Amino acid sequence: MNEPDPSASAGRARLLAGVRSALLSGRDGPAVTLLPRRLALRLPLLLLLAGMTIGFTGGSIAIAIEVYHVKPGLAAPLGVLQAAPLIFAVRWPLAAWRFATAGLLLTVFVRHGAGFMPWPVTAILALVVILFFTGVGADRQTTVGVGAVTVAGVLAPAVLFGMPSWFAMILTGIAGVALTFGDAVGGRHSAVEELRRREEQHRRDLARQAVLEERARIARELHDVVAHHMSVIAMQAEAAPYKIPDLPDAAKQTFGVVRDAAREALTETRRVVGLLRSDDEGAERAPQPGLDRLDDLIAAARRAGLSVAAAVVGMPRPLNAGVDLSAYRIVQESLSNAARYAPGSQVHVEVKYGADALAVSVTDDGARGAPQESRGGGHGLVGMRERVTMLGGRLDAGPRDGAGWSVAAELPYGDPD
Repeated sequence: MNEPDPSASAGRARLLAGVRSALLSGRDGPAVTLLPRRLALRLPLLLLLAGMTIGFTGGSIAIAIEVYHVKPGLAAPLGVLQAAPLIFAVRWPLAAWRFATAGLLLTVFVRHGAGFMPWPVTAILALVVILFFTGVGADRQTTVGVGAVTVAGVLAPAVLFGMPSWFAMILTGIAGVALTFGDAVGGRHSAVEELRRREEQHRRDLARQAVLEERARIARELHDVVAHHMSVIAMQAEAAPYKIPDLPDAAKQTFGVVRDAAREALTETRRVVGLLRSDDEGAERAPQPGLDRLDDLIAAARRAGLSVAAAVVGMPRPLNAGVDLSAYRIVQESLSNAARYAPGSQVHVEVKYGADALAVSVTDDGARGAPQESRGGGHGLVGMRERVTMLGGRLDAGPRDGAGWSVAAELPYGDPD
């Protein structure tokens, strides 16, 4: 006893599902997206489609009346049903195909046995265009179902009513080519759209990764700042009983509590932030840098080929460690970007101590040499924005009028250390 072939059964099931989808529940696909998004390009194509619809519809009616001698009362609705759906085939291809095939099938019954081909050639041309859009817009299973229904539901009845079978085979081949070509175009278009979506998602992922990396870096740096100050507190609390003679027991106990709390805070902070450090990255043994090392940054930028002028405006004042570190990093990153993308430029660095905020600006006048090739970085501005946002400040960065680049940050002072 021969067992049924599973692959054949699966093929029949897919064909039946495609036919059912074509006739009943198939979804119209993204054919409309084939039209250019720009109105200047989309409008001529829509006008061309409208002209083809008018021509094919008028031709179907006229040929039916003049050549096939169909009564005008029948020729007009049949011609409209056969060719007019072309006007919305670009947006609803399955619906257009259903109307057109219904018109072709009705024509077979109206003109049965009355000639070589029951349909005007313009109706066939309209069907070919509609089949192309169907192949573009529908999924492959539905496209196969559309082809099967077109052959079995339109061409086969025409053969039964007198159309030569060899001519039906030619029309079958034409319909298959139209559907196949449409499926190929639709598949390529879908692949391009999917690639575009993936690239956009990749860009978002890179930006999100840059934000997370910068936040981790900020957390590590703040840990080092806090650890330095907590270490000072612990050491001072430990040394106080030895520095102050005849210290009351209550005061010694208080200093002990402060010492123990500082050490516990250090332990917990190191435990949490230690997870953010890579294996080859150890903790800093000194406080993070600040604007007191601005001259070192300027000297390094000059060695990199930049002509740098720096100015400090206003009366310097003690800064919160986070503000001091963020200002230093903003200047550092801006000078690094200038050296990379505007080699040989003249750069002006200004640090302004305002009444309520510290203003930092770095501007350059454009490259005088060939910029370095980008190697996938470009997240410096992300880091700057994260730092400024953390401090509740404001950052403006972008090209200057004429040439060059400008970075300007405003950092509220907050509570001094």
